[in-house]
Amino acid sequence: MEQITKVLLAEDDKNLGTILKAYLEAKGFPTELCVNGQEAMEKFKREDFNFCILDVMMPVMDGFALAKEIRKLDKKVPLLFLTAKSMQEDKIKGFELGADDYLSKPFSMEELLMRMKAIIRRSAEDTVRATVFQIGQYSFDYNRQILTGPDDENKLTSKEAELLRLLCENMNHVLDRSVALNKIWFDDSYFNARSMDVYITKLRKFFKNDPRIDLMNVHGIGFKLVVNGGN
Repeated sequence: MEQITKVLLAEDDKNLGTILKAYLEAKGFPTELCVNGQEAMEKFKREDFNFCILDVMMPVMDGFALAKEIRKLDKKVPLLFLTAKSMQEDKIKGFELGADDYLSKPFSMEELLMRMKAIIRRSAEDTVRATVFQIGQYSFDYNRQILTGPDDENKLTSKEAELLRLLCENMNHVLDRSVALNKIWFDDSYFNARSMDVYITKLRKFFKNDPRIDLMNVHGIGFKLVVNGGN
């Protein structure tokens, strides 16, 4: 069964935004319309999207700033910029921020749809997330929320499983605290940060029997799951 692509549309022109939303939904793409970058950012933190269409010129937070914040939370979600500008410098900046494509206004709905489908085809393999991870002597099954070691098996809570999955996806690299907090708790408040520290401590205890595994605090940045000598 083909995956449904949910679209975040950030467009401050309400007329254009309403027309685009109606067109995309008629083509089978559920779409959330936001009229400024800040609203779109809050929506992205709280819901799962498979595609982002961002107008460059928006109030409160422009498309470039929004793309930068989205990329902190999700390195792979496809981004397509809409702009009234045709300046080469803007296009270069967009691609540097991780844009997959650029469409200058005015444009036809058919062209937008064709570009979206091309991007989705290219990124299909990259968007498939692993569900089973090997961590030293341990095997982590995300779907079952079970961590299996040589001598024991632990059933994880939902938040433990979500946090461990992010750590595994960034294995041997630093996982930014704010990224984890926004993805799992939807807010990087002090209270939630302390809660996450408790979960990190619990995860550490699960791996205590494998000296090759180190779940490190990276001061002021985040956490790093290191498996010395590889998996």
